[in-house]
Amino acid sequence: MYKNLAAAGMAAALFCISPPSPAQKATEPLKVGFVYVAPVTDAGWVRQHEDARQAVQAAFGKRVQTSFVENVAEGADAERVIRDLAATGHKLIFTPSFGYMEPTLKVARDFPDVKFESITGYKTAPNVATANARYYEGRYLAGLAAGRLTKTNVAGYVAGFPIPEVLQGINAFTLGMRSVNPRAQVKVVWLNAWFDPPKEREAAMTLMNQDADVLAFHTGSTAVMTAAQERGKLAIGYHSDMRKAAPDAQVLAVTHQWADYYRRRTQAVLDGTWKSGNVWGGVKEGMIQVGWFGPKVPKAVQAEVLQRQQDIAAGKLQPFTGPIADNEGHEVLARGKAMTDDQILNMNFLVSGVQGKLAK
Repeated sequence: MYKNLAAAGMAAALFCISPPSPAQKATEPLKVGFVYVAPVTDAGWVRQHEDARQAVQAAFGKRVQTSFVENVAEGADAERVIRDLAATGHKLIFTPSFGYMEPTLKVARDFPDVKFESITGYKTAPNVATANARYYEGRYLAGLAAGRLTKTNVAGYVAGFPIPEVLQGINAFTLGMRSVNPRAQVKVVWLNAWFDPPKEREAAMTLMNQDADVLAFHTGSTAVMTAAQERGKLAIGYHSDMRKAAPDAQVLAVTHQWADYYRRRTQAVLDGTWKSGNVWGGVKEGMIQVGWFGPKVPKAVQAEVLQRQQDIAAGKLQPFTGPIADNEGHEVLARGKAMTDDQILNMNFLVSGVQGKLAK
C-alpha cells in the first residue's frame, strides 16, 4: 500500500503535476486510522473498537475514510505502524491499548498537525487526548451475579497484566460477589499477556480444576468462555456479548461502548474544534453496559443486576465504598467512605476475598 503511494508521489514530481487547490483539498475525506493490538475477531476488545470504527464510517460517509491495522504488538511495532499512518495523511489516529501510550506520544511529537486518541493511556499532549472507561462498574455488577449463581463459592479470574485497570476489575468483581455472598473467594491467574488464546484456555482449565464454577477474565479472546462452555461451568462475557462462543455458559456480558465517543471526536476534528483532554466514562455515560444474560440466569438475578446498574448510573451506588480491606488484612478504606478517582486510578492492592498476589 505504502509503496504504491510512494510511486504515485514520484510520478507527480516527474511530470510536474500541480498540487491540489484549496477547493480540492476541502473535498478530500478526513483519513482516520485505528491500530489494534490483536486480530479482529467476532468478540472481544478489538471487536468493540472495530464496531466503533464502522460506526464512524457509517455516520460520516464520504466525509471520512477510515482504515485499521490489526494484530500490532505493543512497543516498536506499534510506533512503526502509528508513524506510517501519520505519514500517509491520517489526521486522526486512535490507538486503543495501554502499551500504545508511549509510542503514540513519541510519534505525536513529530506530527503536531495530527490528532491522536490514546485509549486507556493517561498521558496527554497538545495533540494527544486520552480516554478510558470505568470497567470496574461493570465488573461489580458481574460479581453480584456470580455471587448469586456460584455453588462452590469460588470464582476464577484470568488476568492480563497487574496494572491499576486490571486490579480495579478484580477487586470490584470480588466486592460485588461478596456483597451478596460473603463466603465467596476469587482465585487469580496472571498471564502477562492481553491476547494469547492457548494460555487463556489453560488458565481457565486450571481455575476450574480448583473448584471455580464461575469465570471472569481480563484478556482479549473468547478462550475462557469456550472453556467454560465445554466444562459446563459459567463465565462472564467481557468487552462484548460472547453468547455465540458460549451460549450456555455466559452469565452476562460487560460491554464497552466506544462508538459515541469516536463519533464525537471525529466530528470535532471535522469542525476544527478538537482539543486534548481526558475522558473517563462509565455506566452513566453509556460507555459501560451490562446485560445479554444467558439462559441459566434467573429472572430475579437479572432484575437485581439491572437495578444495581441503574443505581450506579444515578450515583446511588459506588462499588469502592468502605469498609474495604486488602487480602493481607490491612484496612484500605473506612466504613462509609468512597474512594476518590485518584485512589481508584492508582490502585495497587487486592481486596479481601482474592486468593493470590500481584504478579511481578
